[in-house]
Amino acid sequence: MDVNDLRIATTLISFAVFIGIMVWAFSRRNKEDFEAASKLPLDQD
Repeated sequence: MDVNDLRIATTLISFAVFIGIMVWAFSRRNKEDFEAASKLPLDQD
């Protein structure tokens, strides 16, 4: 195993984490929570 194999593994793991975050962010299950959070700065006390 040389340095290039480690770089390839790091790139693939990073890409998998990125895809996982994208799936989580755009899942319909989280839509209501994100909409509520987006309205927080506009709420008047």
